[in-house]
Amino acid sequence: MPPVMRATLALLAAFAFLVLPAKAEIAPREGWVVMATGHGFAELVERVKKAVAAEKMGLVTQASASDGAAMQGFTIPGNRVLGVYRNDYARRMLAASLAAGIEAPIRFYVTENDDGSATLSWKTPGHVFAPYMDEGGAALKELAEELDAVFTRIGERAATAE
Repeated sequence: MPPVMRATLALLAAFAFLVLPAKAEIAPREGWVVMATGHGFAELVERVKKAVAAEKMGLVTQASASDGAAMQGFTIPGNRVLGVYRNDYARRMLAASLAAGIEAPIRFYVTENDDGSATLSWKTPGHVFAPYMDEGGAALKELAEELDAVFTRIGERAATAE
């Protein structure tokens, strides 16, 4: 790559970081629950993990853009996705709709706010499974309603002050 092109790309990359929005909080949207908390990012992540266990669900996956950025020498606000599910729910989901399996595990999203607090967000299971309801019928609807209640309990347990 010619030096001029490298310099131009470096300048564009630097400029992109300057124009990123300073505030990156999750806005409420259809099918989501968004809970502002007074907990810090790391504390809220741990509270979600404990709440998942307390509801006898499994923490199936985790991903963190902020951890990945840190490994490359960048600092961005805390960001972690926690995939939560349980095998008995998976079996019921798949019996109702094989296609709905792409949606498991269902995820919680913990994001760090500018003031040091963290927000807990998730798409409700009813919203996640909505595209599969014609195929999954009453069995999938019942499962989604059960999971809506489980996810609400996890969210409330994690987000509320103790």
